[in-house]
Amino acid sequence: GHRGVDSTGETTYKKTTSSALKGAIQLGITHTVGSLSTKPERDVLMQDFYVVESIFFPSEGSNLTPAHHYNDFRFKTYAPVAFRYFRELFGIRPDDYLYSLCSEPLIELSNSGASGSLFYVSGDDEFIIKTVQHKEAEFLQKLLPGYYMNLNQNPRTLLPKFYGLYCVQAGGKNIRIVVMNNLLPRSVRMHLKYDLKGSTYKRRASQKERDKVFPTYKDLDFMQDIPDGLFLDADMYNALCKTLQRDCLVLQSFKIMDYSLLVAIHNVELAQREQGVPAGTAPADTRRPAPQRALYSTAMESIQGEARRGGTIETHDQMGGIPARNARGERLLLYIGIIDVLQSYRSCVCPQDTVSVHRPSFYAERFQRFMCGTVFRRVPVKSSPSKKGRAVPALPRRS
Repeated sequence: GHRGVDSTGETTYKKTTSSALKGAIQLGITHTVGSLSTKPERDVLMQDFYVVESIFFPSEGSNLTPAHHYNDFRFKTYAPVAFRYFRELFGIRPDDYLYSLCSEPLIELSNSGASGSLFYVSGDDEFIIKTVQHKEAEFLQKLLPGYYMNLNQNPRTLLPKFYGLYCVQAGGKNIRIVVMNNLLPRSVRMHLKYDLKGSTYKRRASQKERDKVFPTYKDLDFMQDIPDGLFLDADMYNALCKTLQRDCLVLQSFKIMDYSLLVAIHNVELAQREQGVPAGTAPADTRRPAPQRALYSTAMESIQGEARRGGTIETHDQMGGIPARNARGERLLLYIGIIDVLQSYRSCVCPQDTVSVHRPSFYAERFQRFMCGTVFRRVPVKSSPSKKGRAVPALPRRS
């Protein structure tokens, strides 16, 4: 991969230190968002998807750019007008975007994916910045018109939400980065985390992964750890499965495969025990995270296009997670999203006939079957006078 460590122990990416990369990202985004704000709002046109703006940042500064302590670099912004529109679609105002990304240092996440990418999270937990390969960036550019035609029709989605695509050119190397929604707020302790594809072939976490502080387990681990699945109330289950179905259809239409569902689990009861709070009482001082500002950005909002707003679902307590229970009846909050949709550029760049038409649809169907059959289950309905015919034993709840 491109990640390395220099003699001082600092992470590097393509030989650029992490601190220099973070600095360049913040200088570049500050400039590009600022210069965009002087351009009038207008509808997105087809050509907007293909624009690339480029600005040079010499270390001594220029009439357009401030002086800085890093080596000279060039900063490129892809499809600036189109991405401005997408950010607006998600209720992200330019000043909020700037404030989140540029007002305090970005935090490097140590536990990055297997991809060898570097991950940063904004100080307020709102955004993830991830380095992507050239092919992935190219694929995202290709995807933009269709992807966002779809978002326009349905902003409630578990697909990744891309807020910006940029490139830092430094030391003769291109470092491409994408800004996305952050699925896992750091203020909520995740007790388990799974990367699920609906496949069982080689789908067990490696020993190296298991030794990490916060491992990402896989399909076979899930079936072993949580054989009964995760129970959602009927409205929630239906909303989730409908969203997954719609999202899979979009991915299939782009011939995308190999994506995963990231499922992180916060166990409410376990968290209370960890804090030494007797079960059933609310902890006096749970650090309530600042609610995410972006619209539709929490797992809960992503699926609730279908479910009634309000209704049976109290969201104030859930910190954006989807309420669920395990087979023992413990209360859980789930944080979920579809990830790794850009990895599939392999299947799209090659001549059409080499990717069988059936494979993306087979992948999507298997994925949905696994998620809505094995991973997520509908809470059995308690028998009530009106439902005499279909009494099902209720889920055991440990008091």
